[in-house]
Amino acid sequence: MGKYVLKRLLQMILLLLGITFIVFTSLYLAPGDPAELVAGVNATADDVERIRIYLGLDKPFLIQYWNYLSLLLQGDLGTSITTRQPIIDEIAVRLPYTLNLAVAAILLATFIGIPIGIYAAVRKDSWVDQLLTTTSLAGISIPNFWLGSMLILLFSVKLGWFSTGGMTDFFWTAEGFKQAVLPASALGMAVAAQFMRIGRNSMISVLQSDYIRTAKAKGLKSNRIVIIHGLRNAMIPILTVFGTSFGGLLGGAIVTEKVFVINGVGTYLLNSINARNYPAVQSTVLVIAALFVVVNLVVDLLYVVVDPRISYE
Repeated sequence: MGKYVLKRLLQMILLLLGITFIVFTSLYLAPGDPAELVAGVNATADDVERIRIYLGLDKPFLIQYWNYLSLLLQGDLGTSITTRQPIIDEIAVRLPYTLNLAVAAILLATFIGIPIGIYAAVRKDSWVDQLLTTTSLAGISIPNFWLGSMLILLFSVKLGWFSTGGMTDFFWTAEGFKQAVLPASALGMAVAAQFMRIGRNSMISVLQSDYIRTAKAKGLKSNRIVIIHGLRNAMIPILTVFGTSFGGLLGGAIVTEKVFVINGVGTYLLNSINARNYPAVQSTVLVIAALFVVVNLVVDLLYVVVDPRISYE
């Protein structure tokens, strides 16, 4: 296990280095000059050139990338062009809100999607199964920004049950729950539908296994067969979807945060793109990618816990 974890960590480092190069190259080739934006509309050509030199934008591409990488290896994510503040501090302030939203969304999707998927598998080919399967397809197809807008219109504007946006507390507090329920629902609905479909298909496959038929022949109760014998063996595909979906939630939070006016990493990334704040864009993408890779590593390790037959030795 230790060798496997070490191997994955080395792969993670190489992957993140590749991501930094791709993002840095993309921003380098993007149109627009950050120096002109920092200098302002009334700046002269000499002013813009001085700022370009100050920011290091006058140097060749490889030297710029090496300077960025050297600071990154020292734990320095750079300085924001627009605010002149350390990017790591600005991300640290906003990251808890993004994680709060993503975790609330994945928990909502888990507690809704998996039980519905199991129920649909138990009632396979019934009208309930067909209805739930069709509904899950609709849930996957609805864009989260449209769903978020409709939720605000119904539950905030029309009914007045929740606020239209903002997030100041974590979802496990009373106030934080009220703030997170709408954005988490908008963000997690598609994931819940995926859990439902994957859970249904996986459970159907498990329920057709020989050991399930043996358990039925022994006279075990249906609930015990499904939950104890069936669910654990159906968890591998669900765990895989969990890992990939959580990374997707971090990316999907970019749009959801904008709709619900949440000052998270997604909003910070969009504002940085609009302002051509390249160092902030690079560092934010790197942080999101690192979280995605770490979550998938944890999911891989959970495979061993769920299914003892799996070994990484």
